[in-house]
Amino acid sequence: MTRYAVPCCTIAFCLLAYWLSTQFDRVPPIFLRGMQPEDFPQMVLLLIMALSVLVMIFEKPVEQDPVGINVWTSLGLFAVFALLSHIDLFLGLGVFAGALAWAWGERRLWRLGLVAIVSPALVFFLFDMVFRIRFPRGLLTNLWYG
Repeated sequence: MTRYAVPCCTIAFCLLAYWLSTQFDRVPPIFLRGMQPEDFPQMVLLLIMALSVLVMIFEKPVEQDPVGINVWTSLGLFAVFALLSHIDLFLGLGVFAGALAWAWGERRLWRLGLVAIVSPALVFFLFDMVFRIRFPRGLLTNLWYG
């Protein structure tokens, strides 16, 4: 019976997220040329729900090992990210990515720097300059936005 817990919780989460996606603003009819804002997340959620049903049907029960320390460390780092994202989204993302790479065993400083500094910077500039999506203001984003 416990083997159904994760797929059922995943489906429940997807149903909630699907309902939330119906709350997106509607695009005026004149702009109806492609996908609506809710279409893509809804398709992804339907795919996740279908895969969860397939897991319940076809996956054989397996005895699982106890949850390791890396899982708890990763969950703790999510909490740190959530707190730091209130100061600045990219500060939180950089600290989270670098600390997660460190927790998973990466010790080369240049790779940690790539993960913690270069990757969030590339994400920021891609969305800001290419997609023209502005991020919430914070400690670091204020330096860019002025």
